[in-house]
Amino acid sequence: MNKKKWSSHILLKYWLLQLPALALLVLILIFAQRWVDLPAWIFWGSLIIWVVKDAVLYPFVWRAYDWDRSNDSNSMLEAKGIAKERLAPSGYVQVRGELWKAELAEGAQPVEEGEPVLVQEIRGLTLIVEPGVEKSEKK
Repeated sequence: MNKKKWSSHILLKYWLLQLPALALLVLILIFAQRWVDLPAWIFWGSLIIWVVKDAVLYPFVWRAYDWDRSNDSNSMLEAKGIAKERLAPSGYVQVRGELWKAELAEGAQPVEEGEPVLVQEIRGLTLIVEPGVEKSEKK
């Protein structure tokens, strides 16, 4: 999954969508330089800080730029996760590195913290899960 984070397709989308804000910053700095005798080091330093900020934030926001995967509404179905607290009947689970609100599927046994879960359904922003038993192991 880390390889996906650094794919050239997602990186290109991210940096192209950062360009308008960078262009606006350049315009603001140019006007500020004309009105207030702004030293060149402030101009260039601001640009460098802005680009570094975008680079630092990328690992935290890259999923928002992975549009191909986010359009797959069923991508979470059958995903495995871990209960971050006791689910009886609701709580939080971690699935694919993200924390989600979850509810147990109807008739499912409570799940203790740290136990595996399997996503069966999605209702809005809530995952419907059951204890992490593979389908082949079910009766």
